[in-house]
Amino acid sequence: MAANVPTRIDDDVFAAAKAAGAAQSRSAAQQVNHWARIGRQLEASGSVSQRDIARVLAGTRSYDSLDSFGQAVVRAEWDERMTAVREGLDFTGTLAEAGLPWAEADTAGVTVQREPAARARKKPAAAEATAVPRRRRTPRPAA
Repeated sequence: MAANVPTRIDDDVFAAAKAAGAAQSRSAAQQVNHWARIGRQLEASGSVSQRDIARVLAGTRSYDSLDSFGQAVVRAEWDERMTAVREGLDFTGTLAEAGLPWAEADTAGVTVQREPAARARKKPAAAEATAVPRRRRTPRPAA
């Protein structure tokens, strides 16, 4: 009989396991175990070369050169990397720190213009010296 050991997994993995497990009549824990067994078999199989996958991820080998199992592993790794990049983005903080306004959707999906808390932006002296004043356009006479 297998012992149960508490394990922490990411919320998105748990949600995906819960959804996939429901379709297969498995609990989320059973689905995670199922995926872990598949991953173990893929890594142990001769059809998936970790070296080839590492080369694709490093950009020194073509994705198309891998078999379908290898491509699946690469896509999973790309997904994890992109998720990490997205979670690390802070556009609101970056724009607020720069003193710039931004637009975002509120909870109802309506676009809202946001202003930074401190709107004390100063132009560098070099920018003021090189700024070109706008000229007023004069209408052309009708022909």
